[in-house]
Amino acid sequence: MVYDAFVLLSFGGPEKPDDVMPFLRNVVRGRGVPDERLAEVAEHYMHFGGVSPINQQCRDLLAAIGDEFGRHGIDLPLYWGNRNWQPMLADTVAQMRDDGVETALGFATSAYGGYSSCKQYWEDIAAARKAVGPGAPKILKLRQFHDHPGFIEPNIESVRTALASLDASRRATTRLVFTAHSIPVSMAKTAGPTGGRYNAQLEETARLVHAAAAADLEYDLVWQSRSGPPQIPWLEPDINDHLESLAEKGVTDVVVSPIGFVSDHLEVIWDLDNEAKDTAARLGLGYARATTPGTHPRFVAMVRELVQERTAGASHTTLGTLPTWDVCPTDCCPPPQRRGAPS
Repeated sequence: MVYDAFVLLSFGGPEKPDDVMPFLRNVVRGRGVPDERLAEVAEHYMHFGGVSPINQQCRDLLAAIGDEFGRHGIDLPLYWGNRNWQPMLADTVAQMRDDGVETALGFATSAYGGYSSCKQYWEDIAAARKAVGPGAPKILKLRQFHDHPGFIEPNIESVRTALASLDASRRATTRLVFTAHSIPVSMAKTAGPTGGRYNAQLEETARLVHAAAAADLEYDLVWQSRSGPPQIPWLEPDINDHLESLAEKGVTDVVVSPIGFVSDHLEVIWDLDNEAKDTAARLGLGYARATTPGTHPRFVAMVRELVQERTAGASHTTLGTLPTWDVCPTDCCPPPQRRGAPS
């Protein structure tokens, strides 16, 4: 198949205070979440001037990808479309159509399988193409990359850097804590073709990073950014509850590595650099937060390598044992029946 464009697919975020509530309404559209609840979440954004860092991070990543493509002779025009805020994917698809694009490769800013982390991007693409109508280009999403060296190696490096900032004399009582976005337990059970893929991929990523970055330390995989009605079970434990438990067990220091994310967007900096950091301080724990891949050169090179898998027939590069595929089965990762507000 011939591809004639590349499009970055992301979540989107507000870029000024007046954007915050309309953005949050987009995030929860169709769920019946009242503005009163959204106003509470809006305060997280207002803490940072009403600006989410995610859009600028997408601009930076797209620029780095363009440079990487240029160095390797990949001649694909670059586009960017979001799920919840400008540039909206439907507008991007319309521009691509007007530019004569017929078939594009899409890179989603999520490494894992599951409804929100994978399947919903396929739905976004379908909805955008339907909105544009005749002539809308095809967009084929690049594969999941939870165990690609280009994702694992930047995480290893950042864990080592964070660990080096802690008191080395307390290494024996230091813990490595990996975090990812919590999701409803029902969604986790149905992730992937046979269920459980989201958790299994995260567990594999954690194992790979731990083995290379700090094999002498104990580690855990926990969750952050829970949202939704309290009566609906979500993956636990929450990072803050887990820090309480670790302190009770005699742990003195923690390195928190948000392997569930590819950039330091608002959920990372609010949940980990504010709430979890404050929890650690209250408990007397030494605390260091590892960075996400962002525009790390190895991560950017990974995007190019994923493109070459499709355009040049390169084989899948993986470090783990879970299977990977280019196109997900149509019946995997069904949408949840009930979903709550963002955190």
